[in-house]
Amino acid sequence: MTLFPAIQEFLSVRGEHYKTPLKAGPLEGLMESYKQQGQAARASFTGLVADFLRLNPGVEADRTSQWMNQGQILRPHFWAYLRAGTAVSDPTFALRLYGDSSDYGVSVEVSFMERKKDDHSLIKQNQVLTVPIEPPLYYFAQIDGISQRFEGTEVNRQKLIQQVTEGTVRKVLVKEDINLSQAEDLSVILEKLQEAKERLLPFYEATRNERKGKWEAI
Repeated sequence: MTLFPAIQEFLSVRGEHYKTPLKAGPLEGLMESYKQQGQAARASFTGLVADFLRLNPGVEADRTSQWMNQGQILRPHFWAYLRAGTAVSDPTFALRLYGDSSDYGVSVEVSFMERKKDDHSLIKQNQVLTVPIEPPLYYFAQIDGISQRFEGTEVNRQKLIQQVTEGTVRKVLVKEDINLSQAEDLSVILEKLQEAKERLLPFYEATRNERKGKWEAI
């Protein structure tokens, strides 16, 4: 029994194409089902974000991503950026769903929203490499437009510093995964999310460019 049945169910139809039910002909019932599943899963994820924010007064969440993309492809890997007095172009914390219906969870990350970036966003983001790292934290680095996972080790930190300098790597995120598929107690999940946020706080601070947000006081 999962704490997040709507999310688990929607993950099973990831990547399916959605059509407006009234325009779907014989697939009208299926499309209506997709719509209801997407809305329920998004609401479940948004509820988890709201629970997390209650532990962090003064922090607000951007709207949760939609359950389908512009191409009308079902997109269950929801995310929400969390802001504490930061500009929309600045790196900040985010919660992001990952995995499939058999093994899924939420990652806490320090990253920025691509469609809101400015000329300084990448420079600030890659300052996460100035901070020593160890597991369970890991890097997510974009190479040739493809994001790849790197274990949080000093060897990989130095490697990524070199690759950013050379221009091979465009941006580097720092993340920690919290599994939800085996979760039985919401309070335990929230505690783990909060602990991950604390471990990521030095990396967030490194992106701040000497400007402080409210996270430092939390």
